[in-house]
Amino acid sequence: MITPSSPPLLPEDARALQGMLRAKVGPGLSEKELDAVEARFGFAFAADHRVFLGAGLPRGGGWPDWRDGDPEELAERLRRPVEGVLFDVERNGFWHPSWPPKPSGTAEALRVARAELATVPQLVPVYSHRYLPGTAGEWGHPVLSVHQTDIIFYGNDLADYVRHEFTGGASSLMPRATVDFWSYFVNGGPGIDVTAPTPFTPYAVTAQEAVECLRMLAVERLIGRRHFPEQLIEAGLTALVLDVESESLPLLAGLTRAEHEQAGALFDRVLDELGLVEGLPVDDTDVPWEAARWELVRWWLLLIVRGSLDPGAGGDLITYDGWASLARPQVLRPLFDAVEAYNDWAAVRSGDAREELAGAIVREAERLLAGPWPGGQSSVERV
Repeated sequence: MITPSSPPLLPEDARALQGMLRAKVGPGLSEKELDAVEARFGFAFAADHRVFLGAGLPRGGGWPDWRDGDPEELAERLRRPVEGVLFDVERNGFWHPSWPPKPSGTAEALRVARAELATVPQLVPVYSHRYLPGTAGEWGHPVLSVHQTDIIFYGNDLADYVRHEFTGGASSLMPRATVDFWSYFVNGGPGIDVTAPTPFTPYAVTAQEAVECLRMLAVERLIGRRHFPEQLIEAGLTALVLDVESESLPLLAGLTRAEHEQAGALFDRVLDELGLVEGLPVDDTDVPWEAARWELVRWWLLLIVRGSLDPGAGGDLITYDGWASLARPQVLRPLFDAVEAYNDWAAVRSGDAREELAGAIVREAERLLAGPWPGGQSSVERV
């Protein structure tokens, strides 16, 4: 049994959440209908998922129609997380560390992997490729975005997910993994956790770029993104090597592993000494940290174009903290579509080259950076 971080979802809360959706909502599923769906497809809805569907059944778009939908299409969506993992076993050499030693032959490896996957909790589609673990009687699981073994957090729980996906709002609670097998992918596995520190490689070769990096890390912290102490120290060391002048910079750059807890405070001192604090964006619109998010989207695009941020990881990051949190601006729609295509395991499986799909993300990033910037002028130089 998990320990939820928020109260149980009530029917009136679920109806309020459904009022945020860009979809028609039909009558909710009765307890009898919910039981019938579980019996027919051989899985269990989590408790909050049952409450949500009992309050109303969203229809159209990416919403599964548990009442009148095509049974084969519903079954395929239920199979997709497992089939995506098997695809990566077959094509990309994936092997979960909890499984027995990997057989040398592909057919035998797939047989063992399929047997292991049959024992893990079912993932149940909520919307599009967003899934909840299907654990009867439990509530408070985080919602996962699932593309093969690229599996990331997309909401602290079902209510948090709906607010984030459809309004750009989200709780300040840190998502946490609750199901052992699937948690591997968001806790150090091959996928990324979009709430974790931005996985970019250092790029600064001038003092100006080093200061730019320090500032952008500060902007990330404004919207609640985390940073490893190593990232702050590395940014400080890069700035020091490139002759950025700050009294506290040598202290930050010289921290040992045993002194990592001092990194945040020293980073703040460096920002103040460089005069960066006064120029940080302010939170003065109805969209939380709107100016900061636009500035970060531009920086993340620049990192993708420079090759300092993987297109898939960067695309997921922009989708989560940009596209969704900025209430889905149309100017980012082509980028969002490119990221969705890259993450569509069925398209990749049908023969589309992943490199080509990643290239489409890079090209869209270049196009956005070359045109008029919708979020206003930022400190990040244009390419």
